[in-house]
Amino acid sequence: MAFLGALPARFRRERVLIVGCGDVGQRAARVLGGGSRVRLLALTSSPDSASALRAQGITPLTGDLDRPRSLQRLAGLATRVLHLAPPPSEGQADWRRDARTRTLVQALARRAPPFSLVYGSTTGVYGDCEGRWVDECAPTQPLTPRAWRRVDAEASVHWLGRALGVRTSALRIPGIYAPDRPGGTPQDRLRRGTPVLRAEDDVYTNHIHADDLARACVLSLWRGRPQRNLNVVDDTQLKMGDYFDLAADLYQLPRPQRIARESAGDQLPLVLLSFMSESRRLHNRRLKEELRLQLRYPTVAEGLRSGAAGSARS
Repeated sequence: MAFLGALPARFRRERVLIVGCGDVGQRAARVLGGGSRVRLLALTSSPDSASALRAQGITPLTGDLDRPRSLQRLAGLATRVLHLAPPPSEGQADWRRDARTRTLVQALARRAPPFSLVYGSTTGVYGDCEGRWVDECAPTQPLTPRAWRRVDAEASVHWLGRALGVRTSALRIPGIYAPDRPGGTPQDRLRRGTPVLRAEDDVYTNHIHADDLARACVLSLWRGRPQRNLNVVDDTQLKMGDYFDLAADLYQLPRPQRIARESAGDQLPLVLLSFMSESRRLHNRRLKEELRLQLRYPTVAEGLRSGAAGSARS
């Protein structure tokens, strides 16, 4: 990474631990690059993934966030931590708690905590804002169990920052897309003919390209301010139906049917309905001013268009 070269020599050999090294984590690893400046580590609970991680220059560490004793070796190991693992979806005594993040924070706090910890949260922590503009100072008002667990995870992460001086960042992430990401475009949904809300009932939706998200994750490890929340969203200002219309035109597919909200319950799954019950537009000033991230894909039109030509032929 270019900005690592400006660091004092004593800071250049970093040990970055990625917890939840899926698609975005692997993209972040590619941004970091490894080599003489950064040693890349990844926590994995699956021995089968170890060889794939090694092939990417990442050292796998076997551990399970659901088994605290398996995380003992993490204490004092990494200088910076990128935490992208999702909360548990079931089996918790309190559905509002993220036991996994609490377990990770406790493991990191045992000895020589990292200099920085970046957590991948969700914009769902804001709840329904009825289409209003929202910045990071807005109160959290989660409406779903998954959003409640993210609020709990943010609190755990920032506790580590306050208690031990770790620079903690909670990245509030919207819908992630990318033409080269599994399920990363609306094509399948468009081909299924899933309807969207009519204009008068529609909600604003927010997006970030997976590559821009990965770059934001890495920049936060070095440039994130202490105990900071950041909206990691692009500049798009579209309602959900307009987003799918845009994608349909790019991919040369039929535009989806528009339906009234009162009819949606009979035609759409509950998960999709939950997304259609929240509307907000998100400021990204901190992303640009504090992390100094220049978006490669400022809008979904540019991001989707980067892969639309080949998809239209397939």
